[in-house]
Amino acid sequence: FHNVLCLSEAKGMDINMKQGFVKMAAATPVLRVADCPYNKDAIAELIREMASRGAKVMVFPELCITGYTCEDLFWQDLLLQKAQESLGEIAEESKDVDALIFVGLPLEYEGKLYNVTAALNGGRILGIVPKACLPTYNEFYEGRHFTPGMRQAAEITVCGQKTWIGTDLLFVCENYPRLSVAAEICEDLWMPNPPSIRHALAGASVIVNPSASDELTGKDSYRRELVKGQSARLVCAYLYASAGEGESSTDLVFGAHNLICENGTLLAQAKRFTNETIYGDIDLCRLASERRRISTYPAADSTGYKKIGFTLKVEETKLERKFDPAPFVPSDPAERDRRCDEILNIQALGLKKRLAHTGCQNAVVGISGGLDSTLALLVMVRAFDMLGLDRNKITAVTMPCFGTTDRTYQNACTLTHSLGANLREINIRDAVKQHFSDIGHDMDNHDVTYENSQARERTQILMDIANQTGGMVVGTGDLSELALGWATYNGDHMSMYAVNASVPKTLIRYLVQYYADTCGDEKLRAVLLDVLDTPVSPELLPPEDGVISQKTEDLVGPYELHDFYLYYMLRMNYDPAKIYRIARIAFAGVYDDETLLKWLKKFYWRFFSQQFKRSCLPDGPKVGSVAVSPRGDLRMPSDACVRIWIEQLEQLS
Repeated sequence: FHNVLCLSEAKGMDINMKQGFVKMAAATPVLRVADCPYNKDAIAELIREMASRGAKVMVFPELCITGYTCEDLFWQDLLLQKAQESLGEIAEESKDVDALIFVGLPLEYEGKLYNVTAALNGGRILGIVPKACLPTYNEFYEGRHFTPGMRQAAEITVCGQKTWIGTDLLFVCENYPRLSVAAEICEDLWMPNPPSIRHALAGASVIVNPSASDELTGKDSYRRELVKGQSARLVCAYLYASAGEGESSTDLVFGAHNLICENGTLLAQAKRFTNETIYGDIDLCRLASERRRISTYPAADSTGYKKIGFTLKVEETKLERKFDPAPFVPSDPAERDRRCDEILNIQALGLKKRLAHTGCQNAVVGISGGLDSTLALLVMVRAFDMLGLDRNKITAVTMPCFGTTDRTYQNACTLTHSLGANLREINIRDAVKQHFSDIGHDMDNHDVTYENSQARERTQILMDIANQTGGMVVGTGDLSELALGWATYNGDHMSMYAVNASVPKTLIRYLVQYYADTCGDEKLRAVLLDVLDTPVSPELLPPEDGVISQKTEDLVGPYELHDFYLYYMLRMNYDPAKIYRIARIAFAGVYDDETLLKWLKKFYWRFFSQQFKRSCLPDGPKVGSVAVSPRGDLRMPSDACVRIWIEQLEQLS
């Protein structure tokens, strides 16, 4: 392992280039009931197939060496003898396979029969995990044949090898300790206090479940949600391999409903009734990061557990996992609509509370005809409706200046009128020119002073109108702009309540689209769709031939990339090289590697250098799992150095 590390460093990368991804698999062999030699061959063939795909953890169904449905044949000495012989042969045939493998069988120990799964690695039988909870109700009769498993590990000899038997076994990868695996079997998961809870609290990052869950109408949905939920509450990976074709159909049918979940996310699911082998690229670094982050997740305490070591080759996993290029936006249209309505309500309820608390019955917003101010106005309207206030008490101020185009101006006016708010127009050209004269700035010098003077003049006007009306200024800036520092300090950076502060730019588009689709007003829908079709721009530079000349994404980069980078940096705590790696997968065919790397470097530089703007943000409602409020999710010094993050990216150039 040390040699691998040194070699990696010599190549300009470190062992973390593996980045925590470990491929795992769940497989269901087509078996014959009670035919152990046949089943052994089927299992061995699937092991070879999974090994060829790079799987490092493999799990097979409950009692797969004999078949789950042997019933009273489990009392036959010959069956038990053949099952153990087959286990030994599987161990021998897989001794060159670089994986941790779990196979199920019946096993006699001290005069009693146990339903167990055996953990194999490098030809060794590492341990035997017995089933703790034996269902003996409805269609199940396991208590007729088996004895509940013991927790405390005991030595046992199986196939001529000394090993351990007990439910509380932890299989820990000695050269990658974050891979710590424990097992529970089928019904164990369905009980009120599953063994997997204590396994995870003892440090297991991966739970395997060899199962024989029969199919009933609707049971697949419950099973899937059960596995997802357990992986979420335990912050672990959960591999579920279930019996399928080949089991007896005397009274039951088994669907081979294999599942792989990671922290509440379904990574892979077998098509039922097909005995499909499924694969999942488990991110162990993500799981470790989440457990560190969640302060209520206790420190691992493996007291009472037997830890059994094994080794795997440390190598880069060939990723088959897909990464959504828009992690903030649900891909399912129905779920996306539900999410949009929920977010609009969260934003509106936050503003409603602030208005009610301060006694304000008036609110002011700068309306530009762009996406952010459009969403802010839509939220204000919803909040005022909740309070039963007249929408005319919303003052939307349009403040044309040097960069304003007719398109955005008309959209701002039409939108305000359509929503029933009060429109005020204040042209700021003369005021900004006077300001330039006061500070001695050349009008033809279109530098940052030229741009920011306009933004600050607008904010001053909004604040003063709020004083005039006894209202408050509602901010329009979004999460993506705050992450990049794309806001004028004490300009659009400042407000009295910032309703968009935790909404990323990629999601704002869908919120406005959802409002357009559900408002029931064709005139309003038309203007919202045109806002969506307008390039994102601060409009601080003069237009060219009446068309927007200053496009934000030309300057800071595509927002879809920055939102992707932001999500994986803050929510997943990925390092830059890992983000780059998955971005290449997510945006394959859209952006080339050079472009991805260019904007990732820009993202990190801006994120670190612009923290001072986020350190003094106005209040605003959190709507998702990523936010940058200095009072909540992001406690970051304004003068932190970005050097080590940029250096890692430079090594990829």
